[in-house]
Amino acid sequence: MSEAIEWLADGTPFSPRFNDRYHSEGGGLAQAREVFFHGCGLPAAWAAQPQWRILETGFGLGLNFLVTWAGWRADPQRPQVLHFVSIEAWPADADDLQRSLPLDPELHPLAAQLHAQWWGLTPGFHRLVFENGHVVLTLCIGDAQAMLREMAFEADSVYLDGFSPQRNPDIWNLHTLKAVARRCRRGTCVATWTIARAVRDSLTQCGFEVQKTPGVPPKRDNLQGQFNPAWEPRKAEATTTGAPSHCIVVGAGLAGAAVAASLARRGWLVTVLDAAQTPAAGASGLPGGLLAPLVSKDDNLASRLSRNGVRSTLQQAQALLQMDQDWQPSGVQEKQADAEPLWHAHAGWIQPARLVQAWLSHARITWQGGVQVDRLQATPEGWQVLNAQGDVLAQATLVIVAAGMASRAITRTEIPLQPIRGQVSIGRRGAEVLPPYPVNGHGSFIPNLPAAHGRTWVMGASYERDNAVASITAADNQANWERLQVLLPDAASALHSQFEDGTVQAWAGIRCAAPDRLPMVGPIAPGLWVSTAMGSRGLSFAHLCAELLAAQLHGEPWPVEKKSAAALDVRRYVSGA
Repeated sequence: MSEAIEWLADGTPFSPRFNDRYHSEGGGLAQAREVFFHGCGLPAAWAAQPQWRILETGFGLGLNFLVTWAGWRADPQRPQVLHFVSIEAWPADADDLQRSLPLDPELHPLAAQLHAQWWGLTPGFHRLVFENGHVVLTLCIGDAQAMLREMAFEADSVYLDGFSPQRNPDIWNLHTLKAVARRCRRGTCVATWTIARAVRDSLTQCGFEVQKTPGVPPKRDNLQGQFNPAWEPRKAEATTTGAPSHCIVVGAGLAGAAVAASLARRGWLVTVLDAAQTPAAGASGLPGGLLAPLVSKDDNLASRLSRNGVRSTLQQAQALLQMDQDWQPSGVQEKQADAEPLWHAHAGWIQPARLVQAWLSHARITWQGGVQVDRLQATPEGWQVLNAQGDVLAQATLVIVAAGMASRAITRTEIPLQPIRGQVSIGRRGAEVLPPYPVNGHGSFIPNLPAAHGRTWVMGASYERDNAVASITAADNQANWERLQVLLPDAASALHSQFEDGTVQAWAGIRCAAPDRLPMVGPIAPGLWVSTAMGSRGLSFAHLCAELLAAQLHGEPWPVEKKSAAALDVRRYVSGA
């Protein structure tokens, strides 16, 4: 879906599709700074704010984003988090993106980081994270009106950019500008380079007060304005809470640890409670798992969400874990019946418990193990967490339950959760000739995983529905070897002796799944949220769900489309929540 770009004699990038330049022959840097960044009153407007949310209607080659990011870095009064949400129907390829940069040393290090994350831009939302999560770019690939309908936040600034109204009228028409207005609060600033009468009239009709301002040569005028309609604007769909204070997370697996870390990064003091004596004691204790997207012939919702989730977890692994010890972006080969092998370049293996430990190590998180939570009790001040004897274990204004199969009993709701037992087989890595990378398909195989006693391989996992007993069985080891025979016949032959002589070890855990095999995340009562039912894809879904939950709590742009968020919402199963 990459856009073909041509280059004019003066070095200006040109779009054959729209028969128009990406920026004026004078260069786009001055336009990005003066028309959009300063045109929206920045950086003064965002001074000392906890977050600032910018909506852009045309990402193009990313210059407005890079200039805004650079402005954020240079400002001592910058907001804690800069959210930049941009729409692009026809993204450029990575090489053209890099080639288009102006000769500005301030922007080149930022552009290199953008270039490194510029992959997998299929239709839909993509979350790119920089500056340890303080600069967040949400790229929305698709038609502007469709993408605007899928957003759920109030913008503080709007960059109206794109090819000229004559060349690309759809991005400037009344319906698109109405959709932009729905994403604005009273006082949202808007800026653009076009002063076309039709654009000015449509903006006025949508509730913006606009005026011409001096332009950047060779243009004489630009356009600036504020959203100040005569009517009361409709609020965004986000479920917001007050300023961060103290919250409780019940559960210390992937789902709970991810939520705790996401909220701690936003200023919450988080207490994590778990029945086990150590974190990741349940299914998240898997010795090694694959971080690879789900492949389906129809590219269904679960597949699209898994791609978003893999990107999200890869970002966390890169920031928090030790490569080659805790994880490795090795790539993963996908083998499906009656199809050519597929290569996932942005994938690899990871040790889930290491990721859980890294998330829980945040300075604002307190971990308490051996705590048997029985139920919750609402109070005027929030929620109390009780044990079976009715003793108050903790209390806070916000509680998130991420306790796997126990989530239903703790919340006293009828959310349908199914236990799925899984067993993996583990063996020593010797001189066998094995693939140099993990392979996924009929089961999964990780050929070279670090362990305390040396290198190991991991094969599995079994998938036994409605079994909540994490026992080890010889039958499942045999079943895993049979899966390996289908997946990798040569590897199965090389490892057959280990299965035969009983030296193969095993690990078993209980996954928690919903009937539709999608996670459950969202509020079930004021101040009471859940994040559970990650199934066999906790590595892909846990952090994505945590970021969705945190975004909804804080009025931030969501990391997924509204229709995807609705498919994940726990309220699809909890009537009256």
